[in-house]
Amino acid sequence: MATTNDLKNGTVLRIDGQLWTVVEFQHVKPGKGGAFVRTKLKNVLSGKVVDKTFNAGIKVETANVDKREMQYLYKDGDDFVFMDTDTYDQITVPAATVGDAANFMLESQNALVATNDGAPLYIELPPSVVLEVTYTEPGLQGDRSSAGTKPATLETGYEIQVPLFLEANTKVKVDTRDGSYLGRVND
Repeated sequence: MATTNDLKNGTVLRIDGQLWTVVEFQHVKPGKGGAFVRTKLKNVLSGKVVDKTFNAGIKVETANVDKREMQYLYKDGDDFVFMDTDTYDQITVPAATVGDAANFMLESQNALVATNDGAPLYIELPPSVVLEVTYTEPGLQGDRSSAGTKPATLETGYEIQVPLFLEANTKVKVDTRDGSYLGRVND
């Protein structure tokens, strides 16, 4: 337990059985009336953002969220198996928890896995990853303009838009937040 005076960005609160991360907070002391804390909270599981106001000094329940660097081992049915790189303990994470991160994960790749009381909450990937294009239509000779794009399938099976001049077996840098093409990577 903590009070609203102890809130910081990144603190995880348990409100009505759900976990919320403090994105922003502001202590407000009006001329008359009691002080209060205005917060912007993000639901850890759904990503929904809400504004909530607390009276200053009231008790709020904090939740312990443990973020660990883990290595993605393999897919087991709909679940993903990760291994703690320090203890070699394995954890199974449901596909719903992994979400869009599955589009950018290769076996043996590291990711941050956030857990609360041993239950996986979400997966955090680096802002960008390097993946190989396994299939795309061949580019036309002399088509070097940056005006057009074409679909390309990555080694994870995810499809992104790439410039017309890119060919299959090219390594590209991809933004893990929105799946956009960031550039070609030379070996």
